[in-house]
Amino acid sequence: MKNLNDDLKKHDFKNVYLLYGEEDYLKKQYKEKLKQAILPEDNSMNYAYFEGKGADEHEIIMLCETMPFLAEKRLVVVENSGFFKVKKDEMGSYIANIPESTVLVFVENEIDKRNKVYKEVAKKGRAIEIKIQDERTLILWIASLIKKENKKVKESTIRYLIEKAGDNMESLSNELEKLFSYTLDQEEITIKDIDEIVTVRLQNHIFDMVDAVSTKKQKKALDLYNELLALKEPPMRILYMLGRQFRQLYEVKQLKSEGYSKSQIASKAGMHPFVVGKTMVQSDQFSLKKLKEIMEDALDLEKAVKTGDLKDITSVELFIVKHSS
Repeated sequence: MKNLNDDLKKHDFKNVYLLYGEEDYLKKQYKEKLKQAILPEDNSMNYAYFEGKGADEHEIIMLCETMPFLAEKRLVVVENSGFFKVKKDEMGSYIANIPESTVLVFVENEIDKRNKVYKEVAKKGRAIEIKIQDERTLILWIASLIKKENKKVKESTIRYLIEKAGDNMESLSNELEKLFSYTLDQEEITIKDIDEIVTVRLQNHIFDMVDAVSTKKQKKALDLYNELLALKEPPMRILYMLGRQFRQLYEVKQLKSEGYSKSQIASKAGMHPFVVGKTMVQSDQFSLKKLKEIMEDALDLEKAVKTGDLKDITSVELFIVKHSS
């Protein structure tokens, strides 16, 4: 992202950009920064936006070829087109010849680096991966937003917020807005405020359930399950998430046993380093053999529900009781 920040600072833009990766909040932020920098007066005459897999590459190319009206640049934004996962030879060939008067910005979730469009973008402009941010970056970002509101907060409280709301910046931004409104007359945001107002994500409940199962706290695990049911979470989704969490425990424990560090495990498993750290601790409660047994049991219960041999609500109860006894 440093190159992109330098371009914005110097006001010296490439003709094509690709913003891709998991962190939607930052992709949206950088898309807007590019728009404001290239078309500072919100000049709609020189702006075009395409979204979805139905985006027409011929129309996009035609607009890229159109000279800007009373301005230096024309901006064309293409979002979630799928051009970087399928064969688009025309677009791939065109990118090398984009006129200097046009800036073409792609915003995508998934890409294939073998794809011709990707290769041409990387050659002609900038292909920038925007990943989920690490814990330290999130702490500094949250602290800066809280400071702008003239409020105080302890670092431990910020860590608690991340644990409870997750590491998705869009979700964290929404939760912070709720906290700012809730603590309007307060100088400091506290853990009590977070408990009162912040929405607990499903993954946190699942993590706590697995914790309860691993420490044989059966009542707590069942109480957490009933809380999720009260929140209208489907039992089969809960069972799937439990199975998924145990698969992650198995993968992390296996990699740890092979001598990989936390950062290496995060890279290999495609997980956030912060999540890996918590998962490594949790995986210590189980042997690889036991984790494999639990994963197979989750699959068996899922099959039993699908074949009508078991009710969905009962399947999760059986899973919890069996492995927390």
